Amino acid sequence: MSETYIQSFDGTRLYLKKEIPPEPKAVLVVVHGLCEHQGRYDYFAEKLIAEGYSIYRFDHRGHGKSDGKRVFYNSKDEIVDDINEVVSLAVKEHPSLKVFLFGHSMGGFAVSLFGAKYPGKVAGIITSGALTTNNSGFGTNLPAELPLDSYIPNTLSDGVCSDPAVVKAYVDDPLVEKEIGVGLMVNLAKGVGWLTENAEKFVEPVLILHGCNDGIVSEKDARDFYGLISSADKELTIYANLFHEILNEPRKDEIIDDIKRWLIKHL
Repeated sequence: MSETYIQSFDGTRLYLKKEIPPEPKAVLVVVHGLCEHQGRYDYFAEKLIAEGYSIYRFDHRGHGKSDGKRVFYNSKDEIVDDINEVVSLAVKEHPSLKVFLFGHSMGGFAVSLFGAKYPGKVAGIITSGALTTNNSGFGTNLPAELPLDSYIPNTLSDGVCSDPAVVKAYVDDPLVEKEIGVGLMVNLAKGVGWLTENAEKFVEPVLILHGCNDGIVSEKDARDFYGLISSADKELTIYANLFHEILNEPRKDEIIDDIKRWLIKHL
């Protein structure tokens, strides 16, 4: 394992962790969700590394150990262009291997946006609880008087997972941000609008996963996005009774097995 910082397109330093097995068969870039950090994907990474996948995972700007104004975006493009820097590095460092993208929640939005903006750059995309068509109205119901540089409390913990231990760990984690920038919420909502209007540009092989009881991002987002995109190779699974973080639910090994099966099919 190696830990480093890379410079993104505008000079912002992003914390990056690379875990490369002796003979990797593909690369998976892992993109985390709102207010969290890459370290919450240790278990998922361990399972994929054991199967021979190199894992690249980074903290979004303004999250975790990365630089940048805390939990804030100036535009929808910052999040997707940061991903492009990591993907470009993975492609450069593994020119003979396929590179795949995995994104959860806000990260799922980001990798979906990546697919529409940079078609053909990765071999396939996997989403988990992705914010794509915004049936929950994220960022659209804020009081008009709130300045973009103001913050609201992070109240996401209640819907994160059905396992109380996971919820407690989320709340107690010092790297989980406790506030959300209004500018981030507004620009994510704008990005979702752009993604919905340009969904036909998304042509990548894709595996769309969602928990049926997700209280943060509606599972209808997954069904809507599946219907809007132009991918000929697309697969959708809605898991009964699961909450937002399906990779932290008691059935997480089942979901990871589904991901491994899909990756093997696309190698």
